[in-house]
Amino acid sequence: MKKEKLPRITILAVGGTIAGKGANITQTTQYEAGVLTIESLIDAVPDVYSLAEVNGYQIANIPSFAITDEVWLQLARKVNELLWQPHCDGVVITHGTDTLEETAYFLHLTVKSEKPVVMVGALRPATSLSADGPLNLYNGVALAASNIARGHGVLISLNGRIGSARDTSKLHTTATDAFASPEAGLLGYMLDNKPHFYYKSLRRHTVDSEFDVTGISQLPRVDILYAHSQDTRDLIDAAVNAGTAGVVHAGTGNGGIFPLTRQGLQDASKQGVVIVSTSRIGNGMVTTKPIDMKSHFLASDNLNPQKARVLLQLALTKTNQTTEIQRMFQIY
Repeated sequence: MKKEKLPRITILAVGGTIAGKGANITQTTQYEAGVLTIESLIDAVPDVYSLAEVNGYQIANIPSFAITDEVWLQLARKVNELLWQPHCDGVVITHGTDTLEETAYFLHLTVKSEKPVVMVGALRPATSLSADGPLNLYNGVALAASNIARGHGVLISLNGRIGSARDTSKLHTTATDAFASPEAGLLGYMLDNKPHFYYKSLRRHTVDSEFDVTGISQLPRVDILYAHSQDTRDLIDAAVNAGTAGVVHAGTGNGGIFPLTRQGLQDASKQGVVIVSTSRIGNGMVTTKPIDMKSHFLASDNLNPQKARVLLQLALTKTNQTTEIQRMFQIY
Protein backbone atom coordinates (compact mmCIF):
# COMPACT_ATOMS: atom_id res chain seq x y z
CA MET A 1 0.00 0.00 0.00
CA LYS A 2 1.31 3.42 -0.96
CA LYS A 3 2.09 5.62 2.04
CA GLU A 4 -0.03 8.79 2.19
CA LYS A 5 1.99 11.94 1.64
CA LEU A 6 2.19 14.20 4.68
CA PRO A 7 1.23 17.88 4.49
CA ARG A 8 4.14 20.31 4.22
CA ILE A 9 4.22 22.87 7.02
CA THR A 10 6.69 25.71 7.55
CA ILE A 11 7.24 27.06 11.07
CA LEU A 12 8.28 30.71 11.29
CA ALA A 13 9.83 31.74 14.60
CA VAL A 14 9.62 35.27 16.00
CA GLY A 15 10.79 34.60 19.57
CA GLY A 16 8.81 35.14 22.74
CA THR A 17 8.27 33.02 25.83
CA ILE A 18 7.94 29.84 23.80
CA ALA A 19 11.63 30.37 22.96
CA GLY A 20 12.42 31.65 26.46
CA LYS A 21 14.87 30.44 29.06
CA GLY A 22 14.70 30.75 32.84
CA ALA A 23 17.31 30.34 35.55
CA ASN A 24 15.64 27.17 36.84
CA ILE A 25 12.62 24.94 36.17
CA THR A 26 10.37 26.78 38.64
CA GLN A 27 10.93 30.23 37.14
CA THR A 28 7.77 31.23 35.25
CA THR A 29 8.31 35.01 35.26
CA GLN A 30 11.36 37.26 34.86
CA TYR A 31 12.93 34.85 32.36
CA GLU A 32 14.70 35.79 29.14
CA ALA A 33 12.38 35.58 26.14
CA GLY A 34 13.49 34.90 22.58
CA VAL A 35 16.60 32.82 23.30
CA LEU A 36 16.07 29.40 21.75
CA THR A 37 16.25 28.96 17.98
CA ILE A 38 13.59 27.50 15.72
CA GLU A 39 15.70 24.32 15.44
CA SER A 40 15.61 23.92 19.23
CA LEU A 41 11.84 24.39 19.32
CA ILE A 42 11.25 21.75 16.67
CA ASP A 43 13.78 19.33 18.21
CA ALA A 44 11.85 19.52 21.49
CA VAL A 45 8.73 18.15 19.76
CA PRO A 46 9.95 15.36 17.44
CA ASP A 47 6.42 13.98 17.13
CA VAL A 48 5.55 16.85 14.76
CA TYR A 49 7.25 14.81 12.04
CA SER A 50 4.45 12.27 12.31
CA LEU A 51 2.00 15.06 11.44
CA ALA A 52 3.76 16.82 8.59
CA GLU A 53 6.92 17.44 6.65
CA VAL A 54 8.23 20.29 8.78
CA ASN A 55 10.86 22.92 8.17
CA GLY A 56 11.65 26.10 10.06
CA TYR A 57 12.71 29.67 9.40
CA GLN A 58 13.85 32.27 11.94
CA ILE A 59 12.21 35.66 11.27
CA ALA A 60 13.32 37.23 14.56
CA ASN A 61 14.09 36.18 18.13
CA ILE A 62 12.68 38.90 20.36
CA PRO A 63 10.21 39.33 23.21
CA SER A 64 6.91 40.26 21.63
CA PHE A 65 6.66 43.56 23.53
CA ALA A 66 9.47 44.61 21.16
CA ILE A 67 7.55 43.78 17.96
CA THR A 68 7.65 46.38 15.20
CA ASP A 69 5.78 47.25 12.02
CA GLU A 70 8.88 46.14 10.12
CA VAL A 71 8.59 42.62 11.57
CA TRP A 72 4.88 42.57 10.65
CA LEU A 73 5.64 43.52 7.06
CA GLN A 74 8.45 40.97 6.85
CA LEU A 75 6.16 38.27 8.23
CA ALA A 76 3.34 39.10 5.83
CA ARG A 77 5.71 38.97 2.86
CA LYS A 78 7.23 35.69 3.99
CA VAL A 79 3.89 34.01 4.71
CA ASN A 80 2.48 35.08 1.35
CA GLU A 81 5.65 33.94 -0.43
CA LEU A 82 5.42 30.52 1.22
CA LEU A 83 1.69 29.99 0.68
CA TRP A 84 1.89 30.94 -2.98
CA GLN A 85 4.17 27.92 -3.48
CA PRO A 86 2.64 24.47 -4.08
CA HIS A 87 5.12 22.80 -1.72
CA CYS A 88 3.76 24.63 1.35
CA ASP A 89 0.37 23.56 2.73
CA GLY A 90 0.31 25.79 5.80
CA VAL A 91 2.30 28.00 8.15
CA VAL A 92 2.75 27.98 11.92
CA ILE A 93 4.17 31.08 13.62
CA THR A 94 5.76 30.91 17.08
CA HIS A 95 5.40 34.29 18.78
CA GLY A 96 5.42 35.94 22.18
CA THR A 97 1.97 36.29 23.71
CA ASP A 98 2.14 39.98 24.67
CA THR A 99 1.39 41.18 21.13
CA LEU A 100 0.45 37.87 19.51
CA GLU A 101 -3.14 39.00 18.93
CA GLU A 102 -1.99 42.13 17.07
CA THR A 103 0.40 40.26 14.79
CA ALA A 104 -2.30 37.66 14.18
CA TYR A 105 -4.89 40.29 13.21
CA PHE A 106 -2.40 42.09 10.95
CA LEU A 107 -1.74 38.82 9.09
CA HIS A 108 -5.48 38.02 9.13
CA LEU A 109 -5.95 41.14 6.97
CA THR A 110 -2.85 40.88 4.76
CA VAL A 111 -2.28 37.19 3.97
CA LYS A 112 -3.68 36.30 0.56
CA SER A 113 -4.36 32.58 0.85
CA GLU A 114 -6.98 30.20 2.21
CA LYS A 115 -4.25 27.85 3.43
CA PRO A 116 -4.02 27.61 7.23
CA VAL A 117 -1.92 30.10 9.18
CA VAL A 118 -1.70 29.30 12.88
CA MET A 119 -0.21 31.48 15.62
CA VAL A 120 1.12 29.74 18.72
CA GLY A 121 3.01 30.85 21.81
CA ALA A 122 3.49 29.99 25.46
CA LEU A 123 2.96 31.49 28.88
CA ARG A 124 5.82 29.53 30.43
CA PRO A 125 9.40 29.47 29.15
CA ALA A 126 10.78 26.35 27.50
CA THR A 127 12.89 25.58 30.60
CA SER A 128 9.90 25.66 32.95
CA LEU A 129 8.36 22.72 34.75
CA SER A 130 5.23 21.84 32.75
CA ALA A 131 6.15 24.21 29.91
CA ASP A 132 3.15 24.74 27.64
CA GLY A 133 5.09 25.62 24.50
CA PRO A 134 5.80 22.11 23.18
CA LEU A 135 2.16 21.00 23.20
CA ASN A 136 1.03 24.34 21.75
CA LEU A 137 3.55 23.92 18.92
CA TYR A 138 2.50 20.32 18.33
CA ASN A 139 -1.19 21.30 18.20
CA GLY A 140 -0.34 24.24 15.94
CA VAL A 141 1.29 21.95 13.39
CA ALA A 142 -1.61 19.49 13.64
CA LEU A 143 -4.07 22.33 13.04
CA ALA A 144 -2.13 23.80 10.11
CA ALA A 145 -1.85 20.33 8.55
CA SER A 146 -5.61 19.83 8.62
CA ASN A 147 -7.80 20.65 5.62
CA ILE A 148 -10.59 21.70 7.98
CA ALA A 149 -8.48 24.71 9.02
CA ARG A 150 -8.55 26.16 5.48
CA GLY A 151 -10.54 29.32 4.90
CA HIS A 152 -10.75 30.46 8.53
CA GLY A 153 -8.11 33.14 8.17
CA VAL A 154 -5.34 33.35 10.74
CA LEU A 155 -5.99 31.14 13.76
CA ILE A 156 -4.69 31.41 17.32
CA SER A 157 -4.13 28.06 19.00
CA LEU A 158 -3.07 27.84 22.63
CA ASN A 159 -4.04 25.61 25.54
CA GLY A 160 -6.09 23.31 23.33
CA ARG A 161 -8.34 26.07 22.04
CA ILE A 162 -8.80 27.46 18.53
CA GLY A 163 -9.75 31.11 18.05
CA SER A 164 -10.06 33.60 15.22
CA ALA A 165 -7.34 36.25 15.02
CA ARG A 166 -10.06 38.89 14.94
CA ASP A 167 -11.81 37.95 18.16
CA THR A 168 -9.20 36.24 20.36
CA SER A 169 -7.23 38.27 22.90
CA LYS A 170 -4.88 37.81 25.82
CA LEU A 171 -6.95 38.25 28.97
CA HIS A 172 -4.54 37.11 31.71
CA THR A 173 -0.94 38.08 32.36
CA THR A 174 0.54 34.67 33.18
CA ALA A 175 -2.03 31.83 33.11
CA THR A 176 -1.68 29.15 30.44
CA ASP A 177 -5.33 29.72 29.47
CA ALA A 178 -4.69 33.43 29.00
CA PHE A 179 -6.30 33.63 25.54
CA ALA A 180 -10.04 33.66 24.97
CA SER A 181 -12.87 35.12 22.91
CA PRO A 182 -15.33 35.96 25.69
CA GLU A 183 -18.30 37.13 23.63
CA ALA A 184 -17.61 36.02 20.06
CA GLY A 185 -16.67 32.55 21.28
CA LEU A 186 -14.01 30.05 20.36
CA LEU A 187 -14.02 28.45 16.92
CA GLY A 188 -13.19 25.05 18.35
CA TYR A 189 -10.77 22.81 20.24
CA MET A 190 -7.68 20.69 19.66
CA LEU A 191 -8.07 17.20 21.16
CA ASP A 192 -5.55 14.41 20.61
CA ASN A 193 -4.00 16.28 17.66
CA LYS A 194 -7.37 16.66 15.91
CA PRO A 195 -9.15 20.00 15.37
CA HIS A 196 -12.86 20.19 16.16
CA PHE A 197 -14.53 23.29 14.66
CA TYR A 198 -17.98 24.57 15.64
CA TYR A 199 -18.07 28.16 14.34
CA LYS A 200 -16.64 30.41 11.65
CA SER A 201 -16.02 34.16 11.70
CA LEU A 202 -18.20 36.13 9.29
CA ARG A 203 -15.95 39.19 9.06
CA ARG A 204 -13.74 39.59 5.97
CA HIS A 205 -10.13 38.42 5.98
CA THR A 206 -7.26 37.02 3.89
CA VAL A 207 -8.44 36.38 0.31
CA ASP A 208 -11.46 38.67 0.81
CA SER A 209 -9.41 41.51 2.31
CA GLU A 210 -8.73 44.65 0.30
CA PHE A 211 -5.41 45.29 2.05
CA ASP A 212 -2.16 44.50 0.27
CA VAL A 213 1.23 45.31 1.80
CA THR A 214 3.31 43.86 -1.05
CA GLY A 215 4.95 47.16 -1.98
CA ILE A 216 4.70 48.89 1.41
CA SER A 217 7.89 49.53 3.39
CA GLN A 218 6.39 51.53 6.25
CA LEU A 219 3.00 51.69 7.97
CA PRO A 220 1.35 54.97 9.01
CA ARG A 221 1.86 55.99 12.62
CA VAL A 222 -1.21 55.42 14.82
CA ASP A 223 -1.23 56.02 18.57
CA ILE A 224 -3.52 54.65 21.30
CA LEU A 225 -4.58 56.97 24.11
CA TYR A 226 -6.20 55.52 27.23
CA ALA A 227 -9.08 57.38 28.90
CA HIS A 228 -9.26 58.05 32.64
CA SER A 229 -10.85 60.45 35.11
CA GLN A 230 -9.43 63.99 35.16
CA ASP A 231 -8.05 63.40 31.67
CA THR A 232 -6.17 66.03 29.62
CA ARG A 233 -5.46 66.80 25.98
CA ASP A 234 -1.69 66.91 26.47
CA LEU A 235 -0.91 63.46 25.04
CA ILE A 236 -3.17 64.10 22.04
CA ASP A 237 -1.34 67.33 21.26
CA ALA A 238 1.98 65.54 21.68
CA ALA A 239 0.94 62.78 19.27
CA VAL A 240 -0.18 65.34 16.69
CA ASN A 241 3.08 67.25 17.04
CA ALA A 242 4.98 63.99 16.59
CA GLY A 243 3.26 63.43 13.24
CA THR A 244 0.65 60.80 14.02
CA ALA A 245 -1.77 59.95 11.21
CA GLY A 246 -4.39 58.44 13.50
CA VAL A 247 -5.42 58.21 17.14
CA VAL A 248 -7.31 55.32 18.70
CA HIS A 249 -9.03 56.57 21.85
CA ALA A 250 -9.66 53.82 24.41
CA GLY A 251 -12.65 55.47 26.05
CA THR A 252 -14.64 54.74 29.16
CA GLY A 253 -17.75 52.57 28.77
CA ASN A 254 -19.24 52.92 25.30
CA GLY A 255 -16.36 55.09 24.11
CA GLY A 256 -16.78 57.88 26.66
CA ILE A 257 -14.44 60.87 26.24
CA PHE A 258 -13.49 63.43 28.92
CA PRO A 259 -14.56 66.96 27.79
CA LEU A 260 -11.05 68.42 27.63
CA THR A 261 -9.80 65.34 25.83
CA ARG A 262 -12.64 65.63 23.33
CA GLN A 263 -11.52 69.17 22.50
CA GLY A 264 -8.03 67.88 21.78
CA LEU A 265 -9.37 65.09 19.58
CA GLN A 266 -11.62 67.53 17.70
CA ASP A 267 -8.66 69.81 17.02
CA ALA A 268 -6.59 66.83 15.86
CA SER A 269 -9.39 65.76 13.52
CA LYS A 270 -9.49 69.26 11.98
CA GLN A 271 -5.78 68.83 11.22
CA GLY A 272 -6.45 65.62 9.30
CA VAL A 273 -5.74 63.07 12.04
CA VAL A 274 -8.21 60.17 11.88
CA ILE A 275 -9.85 59.51 15.27
CA VAL A 276 -11.30 56.09 16.17
CA SER A 277 -13.38 55.70 19.31
CA THR A 278 -12.91 52.39 21.14
CA SER A 279 -13.40 51.23 24.71
CA ARG A 280 -11.03 50.26 27.49
CA ILE A 281 -13.64 47.72 28.69
CA GLY A 282 -12.57 44.88 26.40
CA ASN A 283 -16.03 43.59 25.41
CA GLY A 284 -19.03 44.99 23.57
CA MET A 285 -19.58 47.34 20.65
CA VAL A 286 -18.69 51.02 20.57
CA THR A 287 -21.60 52.66 18.79
CA THR A 288 -21.72 55.73 16.59
CA LYS A 289 -22.96 58.82 18.45
CA PRO A 290 -24.25 62.11 16.98
CA ILE A 291 -21.59 64.14 18.79
CA ASP A 292 -18.84 61.90 17.39
CA MET A 293 -20.29 61.97 13.88
CA LYS A 294 -20.29 65.77 14.00
CA SER A 295 -16.57 65.65 14.85
CA HIS A 296 -15.91 62.95 12.20
CA PHE A 297 -14.84 60.44 14.84
CA LEU A 298 -15.16 56.79 13.82
CA ALA A 299 -16.59 53.92 15.87
CA SER A 300 -14.54 50.74 16.29
CA ASP A 301 -17.45 48.28 16.32
CA ASN A 302 -16.29 45.62 18.82
CA LEU A 303 -12.55 45.70 18.09
CA ASN A 304 -10.40 46.34 21.14
CA PRO A 305 -8.00 49.33 21.01
CA GLN A 306 -4.94 47.36 19.91
CA LYS A 307 -6.76 45.66 17.04
CA ALA A 308 -8.49 48.90 16.04
CA ARG A 309 -5.00 50.37 15.73
CA VAL A 310 -3.96 47.57 13.37
CA LEU A 311 -7.01 48.08 11.15
CA LEU A 312 -6.56 51.87 11.14
CA GLN A 313 -2.91 51.53 10.13
CA LEU A 314 -3.90 49.36 7.18
CA ALA A 315 -6.86 51.58 6.29
CA LEU A 316 -4.58 54.62 6.15
CA THR A 317 -2.42 52.88 3.54
CA LYS A 318 -5.42 53.18 1.22
CA THR A 319 -7.33 56.32 2.21
CA ASN A 320 -7.81 59.04 4.82
CA GLN A 321 -11.51 59.49 4.01
CA THR A 322 -13.41 58.84 7.23
CA THR A 323 -16.51 57.45 5.50
CA GLU A 324 -14.38 54.84 3.75
CA ILE A 325 -12.49 53.92 6.92
CA GLN A 326 -15.77 53.60 8.86
CA ARG A 327 -16.94 51.16 6.17
CA MET A 328 -13.82 49.08 6.82
CA PHE A 329 -14.53 48.93 10.56
CA GLN A 330 -17.99 47.62 9.75
CA ILE A 331 -16.79 44.69 7.61
CA TYR A 332 -13.42 43.59 9.05
